[in-house]
Amino acid sequence: MAYLVEAHDPPKSSFETFGQGVDVKFSKRADQDLEGAAVAFVQSKLGVSANTVAFKSGFSNDVAQHAFVRQQINGVPVANAVANVAFNKDNKVVSFGSSFVVKPKSVASSTPSITLDQAITTAENALSGKFNEHPPTIEFVAKQDGSMVLTHVVQIQNDETGAWLEAFVDAHSGDLVTVTDFVTKASYRVLPIQKEVLTEGFEVLTDPQDTTASPDGWHSDGTTTTTTTAGNNAISFKGAQTATATESSPGLNFIFTQDPSQAPTVQVNLDAARTNAFYIVNTIHDVSYKYAFNFQNNNFGKGGNGNDRVTISVQDSAGIDNADFATPADGQSGRMRMFLWDFTNPERDGALENDIVSHENTHGITNRMTGGGTGRCLQTTESGGMGEGWSDAMAEWLEHKDATVPDFILGQYVENNTVGIRSHPYSTSATTNPLRYSSLQTLNEVHDIGEVWANMLHNVYAGLVADHGFSPTAHTDPTTTGGNTVFLHLFIDALTLQPCNPTFLSARDAWIQADQNRFAGANFCTIWREFASRGLGVNAANHQDDGTVPAGC
Repeated sequence: MAYLVEAHDPPKSSFETFGQGVDVKFSKRADQDLEGAAVAFVQSKLGVSANTVAFKSGFSNDVAQHAFVRQQINGVPVANAVANVAFNKDNKVVSFGSSFVVKPKSVASSTPSITLDQAITTAENALSGKFNEHPPTIEFVAKQDGSMVLTHVVQIQNDETGAWLEAFVDAHSGDLVTVTDFVTKASYRVLPIQKEVLTEGFEVLTDPQDTTASPDGWHSDGTTTTTTTAGNNAISFKGAQTATATESSPGLNFIFTQDPSQAPTVQVNLDAARTNAFYIVNTIHDVSYKYAFNFQNNNFGKGGNGNDRVTISVQDSAGIDNADFATPADGQSGRMRMFLWDFTNPERDGALENDIVSHENTHGITNRMTGGGTGRCLQTTESGGMGEGWSDAMAEWLEHKDATVPDFILGQYVENNTVGIRSHPYSTSATTNPLRYSSLQTLNEVHDIGEVWANMLHNVYAGLVADHGFSPTAHTDPTTTGGNTVFLHLFIDALTLQPCNPTFLSARDAWIQADQNRFAGANFCTIWREFASRGLGVNAANHQDDGTVPAGC
């Protein structure tokens, strides 16, 4: 990064779960209003006044109602100060997370002293980019000294470097207070999503879309229809968004046979890469939609902000040997950039390694679902590390073919190396993968931290499949009962339950509560045993291992 700002930690979060739920003492009405109940519960729980709490968003799924409430001062929201309340179907509160700043040391005037134009100039100069015209906001930011400063919030982008930043400029002093980085680092002839590397073989898939998730298919938003790698959920291109792959023959046939002996930039290889990335992102859209999440332009009247399909820049010129995903708030497109890898000659294309595409796309899911759609709630080192871990875990989940749980290695193709791009395979063997909760004592890089979390989730997955078996149709049918289906339900449900900037401990607790909400705690002991086997037991704290499980387990 080319900018220097005061070190800034987001407000610390707290998280409580309540098992089968606690009564909402202030309202036991049968026709409970989600907005009113959530706001009143936050007021009661935190002891704050009504004018400091504002309902932000909410939704219901088949097992719970979720409400996200923001903190405000004089009508001005406090950045990343959010509370999330979950109610079960009995209208009882089952979990509560909060990053509210209850007693600030001081609060600046809510009337700005400098203009928005001045703040934009400051941000552009400091961050070497340009204001992208996304509507700016006024928000308070809690500083480390306990003071609350008023800020102009603007988005800054640099098309050459790929930077996409959110700048908080002090609306009185003009100083750059803090920055949110939206970028997370690191018939079709395709590599089917259950396959990881090209040696497993391309296939021609006919009508792979799930029309219960993409009702007008992958090439239409209900109004506009294309014959290119562009549609409601994703657009895959090189350079400019007009540079998509066009069908190889009429009838939406995208049949491009990759030639590994030639450079990835030759036309047929570029078309193969754009097609594969388009297929993978759309497939993940359809899977995650069935389990309660989506990026798409047209939401077909089902709620949420539209106009946010994933943009996939294939063979992006801004980098090499990597990939990234930027996740701004709901209503703006997630941006994926796939780079070439130069460990081999000819180079290899990350868009042809399914687990890398899946990993990046999952950043969009976890950043959007944690904290209610702000894109700001995985910003601490530990929570950002878990973001990397969730992405690896999702890539692995998508590629499981049966009830066996082999060791999983990420990134074998791009480096032409069976060791992959992680330090250890993900494994149930503590010899093969010795990473534990206490490993965080010496790790301070998000991908390294992510390996610890992903390996814990690998073990949770193995435990659930051992208990419930494997459902081969879990990608398209979330009502199946296999352990892989159970795992993905809990994976997605827990993201919504956990607080802004979760820790390993609060994320673990969200998994336990998610199981109570959806499965009446049927997997309580299995989940606890698997987390505890890697040091995240009942008494784990401050990155110190504990193998204890609850009584009865």
